[in-house]
Order: sequence, then structure tokens, then C-alpha cells
Amino acid sequence: MKLSDSGLPPVQRVVTGHDEKGRAVFKSEDLTPTRLIPSGDASFLLIWTTGTVPANNNDETDGREREAGLTLEGGSVIRIVDMLPGKESPMHRTNSIDYGIVLEGEIELELDDGAKKTVRRGGVIVQRGTNHLWRNTTEQVCRIAFILIEAPAYLHDGRSLSEHKPAATEDYR
Repeated sequence: MKLSDSGLPPVQRVVTGHDEKGRAVFKSEDLTPTRLIPSGDASFLLIWTTGTVPANNNDETDGREREAGLTLEGGSVIRIVDMLPGKESPMHRTNSIDYGIVLEGEIELELDDGAKKTVRRGGVIVQRGTNHLWRNTTEQVCRIAFILIEAPAYLHDGRSLSEHKPAATEDYR
């Protein structure tokens, strides 16, 4: 079993679907490690994407094979992020609603006004298009499952707040 670049175990992914009689079946299963992203602060693994919201369960595309950046315009993304000890993400905002579920360790969430919260294993973050960064202040890897669903930009005083994504050349697969 090959470990993730973060040192944590690989992620099991089980995908279901339907057979020719309309019965539920297992379509695939894999065990895949997370891989370090170019910035060197985290290790990512794309689990699935949908090309639309709402999703189309008749689309037989393996959602991992769809091109996706940090988010997917018009769709949704689920990925595993292993935030490395002592590292932090850039400050960023996306036009999405993001659900972050801390699976292992703990993470500090900082907003653009400097306010901070620590979220521990089992904690859930609901990110609503706000400018933020992630910081791992511990000596252990923090594993988070992130589900990102496209949303219109937040309106402040009638004006859209623009996205502020990390370098577009980074590979988020």
C-alpha cells in the first residue's frame, strides 16, 4: 500500500451506479494516495466532480476524470486535502459554498479580518464565499474532505465580491 505524499494512508473511493436492469451495482473501487500540490503546503486528491448542479446521475463519466480547478464552474467537486504540519494556504475566495469536514488532526481557519478559529477532528466548516486561509499549527497532518458547489458571488452593497484564487497554474487534481 503506497502512502500519500503527506504520509497518511491512501483514500478508498467506492463508486456506485446501475446495471442494465436498473439495479444498484458497484461500478468501481480504488485506493489512491493524495499528491503534493506545487505550492508544497498540502497534498490533494480529487475524488469526484459533477459537471452540473443539480447533478446528473445518468452521466456515466468518472467524475475524477473531469477537468477541475480548485472549483468547477457550473458543477461540484469533492477532494481530500492533507494540510501539512506548519504550512498554510494563500488567502483565497471562491464563488462556491464549501463544506469542510476535518477527518484527522486540526486546522486553523483565518478570515481576512484576522479572526481565527481552530477546527478539530469531527468538526465541520461551512465556507460561504468568504476570503480565508487554512493554517496547520500542529506537528501532525490534518486531513479534510472538502465539497465545493458553485454559487453566485457574494453581493456586498450590490456589488459582487470577486474570486481570489491561488495561482491558476497550480494543479488541483
